[in-house]
Amino acid sequence: MVFVEFPHNLRNILSMEDLKNKDDFLKALRALDARFEEMEPELSVTLTDPEMGVEGYIVVWNTQISANGPLARMGKGGTRVTPSTTLDEVKMLARIMALKNAAAGLPLGGAKSGLKADSSTQDAEQKYKRFVELSKPYLHENGGVFGGFGYDIGARPEMAKWAVETLGSGRSFTGKPIDMGGTDYDVEGIAGLGVAVAAKSTLEHKKRTVAGSTFAVQGVGAMGAAVIRYFTEMGGTLKAVSDPRLGGSWFFTDGPPAGLVEMLGAGRIAPACALLESTNGHVTQPDSNAVLYAETDVLFPCAVQEVITAENADRILAAVVCEGANNPVTDTARTLLDERDICVIPDFIANPGGVIAAFVELTSDIPDADNFKTRAKVEAAKDMTRKRIAQNVKSVLNLSSLYSVRPTDAARFIALSNIFNLS
Repeated sequence: MVFVEFPHNLRNILSMEDLKNKDDFLKALRALDARFEEMEPELSVTLTDPEMGVEGYIVVWNTQISANGPLARMGKGGTRVTPSTTLDEVKMLARIMALKNAAAGLPLGGAKSGLKADSSTQDAEQKYKRFVELSKPYLHENGGVFGGFGYDIGARPEMAKWAVETLGSGRSFTGKPIDMGGTDYDVEGIAGLGVAVAAKSTLEHKKRTVAGSTFAVQGVGAMGAAVIRYFTEMGGTLKAVSDPRLGGSWFFTDGPPAGLVEMLGAGRIAPACALLESTNGHVTQPDSNAVLYAETDVLFPCAVQEVITAENADRILAAVVCEGANNPVTDTARTLLDERDICVIPDFIANPGGVIAAFVELTSDIPDADNFKTRAKVEAAKDMTRKRIAQNVKSVLNLSSLYSVRPTDAARFIALSNIFNLS
């Protein structure tokens, strides 16, 4: 049973039994949204070293959700490293992580960190290590509420090594290589695995199977590449794909050319381009957004935010839109798609595989040496991702059907209920 406590009136408590219809549900959701809007971060700090030109940020949005879990009073999220990173940006990202972690059903608060730097410069290592050093008092392993560092935009594989060298510990960096006791979730594509599972679960809810289904993917970065790999393994057939590095959008009448899925799934863009240009049986368009309008069973927007809007929502032909990127469909567009019976699985339900893997990495007691030999943490992270996301999608779609609301609204209701420990 889920209990919804309204802000400003502690006596006004709704239970699921009191939600008689759609209007009751939306009223309860508005109350939860209002309460979430009133929240302020539990920790927001700017860390600087003027002499080294270092400026970084840590924001922990919430920790109450983790109070009784194995990572008591901790918030977790990745680390963004760009020259334009700001405190406001990190706050926004930490807030999103609060929703994502809660929607995943993890007893883990939301957090994010950021470093204002160019990770490609020669002094990147020096600046990153200094930022990590300045962060020590706030780390959970040192008694703070910040769960530590991870990968985000601007991250480099070496950063795990830099952080561990600085701290003398691997407990405050997630996504580490397997030989360092990690799950290597970027390389393993665990977030993309979760997105593929979300689509599979949605099709099954619609009494359809992945086998024989067609799909389109916008963006073949780490997320899109993993989605292509895993959804193909599940039985799907790639019908269209786009990426600026591929020269736009490609459409396959009789399926992709032999070897293309393996190349794209491994991130081998140059050979994929050569293969596409040297084979027949497909159509290309220079517009990378053209892929969005392919007539497929599933569309995976895995590139950038807000590519499906009120202006182009009427051109979407897929039966299911499963968000791999962060917020690729605007809220207005989600409503328009829902009105056409196109099911949209929101990003914070579909793509938390990375933070699920981070949770496994932080809580596992498997020794590093054993993990390197057996890949036990990787397999545990994949297994938990499959089970969690499949169950979460089922819960969202059941709640959506019960109250005739958008899956996004059902997902938000579940996430916010978890944040406020009302479930």
